[in-house]
Amino acid sequence: MQKDIIELAQRLGQVLQAKNWLAATAESCTGGGVAYAITAISGSSAWFDRSFVTYTNEAKQQMLGVAASTLEKYGAVSEAVVREMTAGTLAHSQANIAVAISGIAGPTGGSDEKPVGTVWIAWQTSEGKQHAQHYLFPGDREQVRLQAIREALSGLLSFSK
Repeated sequence: MQKDIIELAQRLGQVLQAKNWLAATAESCTGGGVAYAITAISGSSAWFDRSFVTYTNEAKQQMLGVAASTLEKYGAVSEAVVREMTAGTLAHSQANIAVAISGIAGPTGGSDEKPVGTVWIAWQTSEGKQHAQHYLFPGDREQVRLQAIREALSGLLSFSK
């Protein structure tokens, strides 16, 4: 894991511990990378509750309660889906803040409408504050995934302040 990503996770931990908050993640294209970065920090069990790696549409529905109609209408890589993923993460955890990521890391799977590098990330707090952001990350599969992990952590950090 890259040094800047670990440093983001460390700073996130300090902020969450100070607030006595727990974080949880729901990840698709990053395959648990955000959770990996967080759990690389010693003592993260004090501020990290759990992660859901929901790579398939079925997993998103079964584990997080994402509606089949939402997936059908908007596709897995969409604002609507990541918003439902954060809501489901909060509903199925003890977390105060959640992040959800869905994207196309490539090299296959892209389309004209959603090219490789398309990623949606959403953040939500148990207090109801939420935000979703669309990204188009350049690079190969690993680079797309690392950029998504970095943005997810940055958003958690800024959203929890």
